[in-house]
Amino acid sequence: MKLTETQRKALRVTVDYTNMTDKYLGDKGYSTKKIDGFKKIAKAAHAYVADNRGKDELFMGWTELPYNQDEIVADILATAKDVRKKFDYFVVLGIGGSALGPTMAFNALCHLHYNDLPKSKRKGPKFYVEDNVDPVRMKELLDVIDPKKTCFNVISKSGATSETMAQYLIIADLLKAQGLNIRDHVIFTTDAAKGNLVKISNELGGIKSYVLPDGVGGRFSQLCPVGLLPAAVVGIDIKALLKGAAYMDKLCKSADLKKNPALLCATLQYIAMNEGKNIGVLMPYSDNLRYVADWYAQLWAESLGKNETLDGVPCNVGQTPVKALGVTDQHSQVQLYTEGPYDKVVTFLSVGSYNEKSPIPHGCENIPDVSFLGGHTMEELIQAENKATAYALTKAGRLNYTINLPEVNAFTLGQLLFLFELQTAYAGAMFNINTFNQPGVEAGKKATFALLGKPGYAEQKKELDKADSDPAYVV
Repeated sequence: MKLTETQRKALRVTVDYTNMTDKYLGDKGYSTKKIDGFKKIAKAAHAYVADNRGKDELFMGWTELPYNQDEIVADILATAKDVRKKFDYFVVLGIGGSALGPTMAFNALCHLHYNDLPKSKRKGPKFYVEDNVDPVRMKELLDVIDPKKTCFNVISKSGATSETMAQYLIIADLLKAQGLNIRDHVIFTTDAAKGNLVKISNELGGIKSYVLPDGVGGRFSQLCPVGLLPAAVVGIDIKALLKGAAYMDKLCKSADLKKNPALLCATLQYIAMNEGKNIGVLMPYSDNLRYVADWYAQLWAESLGKNETLDGVPCNVGQTPVKALGVTDQHSQVQLYTEGPYDKVVTFLSVGSYNEKSPIPHGCENIPDVSFLGGHTMEELIQAENKATAYALTKAGRLNYTINLPEVNAFTLGQLLFLFELQTAYAGAMFNINTFNQPGVEAGKKATFALLGKPGYAEQKKELDKADSDPAYVV
């Protein structure tokens, strides 16, 4: 996708925060004076992110992904072309960001029933992401793929991710049992030089591998080979995705809230969180964008949910992300958002022009409740419902704002992802926390190791066995 500057501006993702202001929400909203009162902390957060760009030791290498991958992208495109020629199925084995990112991009930019299309209408092999260790899920994946015609992309930085490596062991055993060479059916995405997948590759004589860069955490990895290889395999324009991210990065160079959409969103959320708005709802009005909410939930929760500041001061900050889908969840969750506690900020993802319009025919002329729909389009209907929901929330004094995508394509998705990543980095800097670690996740991992008898965890195993359910408290 080659775009002129005029075309880029026409596809610019924007933020409309009208419904966060006192002009529309009265005393429930924020005045210009109040928002301006946070300029200093916003400027400091912007400076922190700008000063630490690209620093691997701080896990901020993701900031440079739109610019430093030309050779990698060329190699990915060549590999993807080869995969499309050789295989009928492509399966991602991973968890967390390694699975959420590829799932999100696939759903956003491919046909919503991609796997059901005949081969002649698909741009690549059937696509699956195994993001759990539910045994039923694995068994039923094997019911619908043919290992002889499948390429498996194993994604783990350390090669010690229990879930991913359990999946790999099952697949490797299956391939061997069918007399297939693992090297011919597997691609690794892992560390450049260390970790278990590197060892396995060396033992098997060298497996095609891509690097998950040192300064890129899993939840920030969609724009590196973790997300780019699966996207390229199914025909997504990964160059346009990266160009979109670079364009948003350019838009966010300023420390001025009115010029930097990511900094503005971070500041609004920071103000809200400090006032007890501990739930953040992300509500896309697009089935293509529904898994953006899943991806965002990990990014926001894992990055901001921390119990101490960088100075070691207890803080227990964070906002619980909730995913919703417009119009679907107007008929479920919106009742709570409109009349329940004042503890939420609702962020809408709105689309200016859908890839399909779907005219609604005239009919049922004797039934006014139905006939009024005739002559409109489904695009008009979903956009009207989006505006109506925002209006209803505003009338009820509920904080909400809208991120507008002119249309859903690789360029606008790249913008949206980078906006959210920068927003998260800015918010973490405002709270003075380590935005890029996840010690709470590590505690659960170690307990799992102990329960399954991993060497070195014997003492924790004893502790866990001792803390097993007390029959006195089981009903």
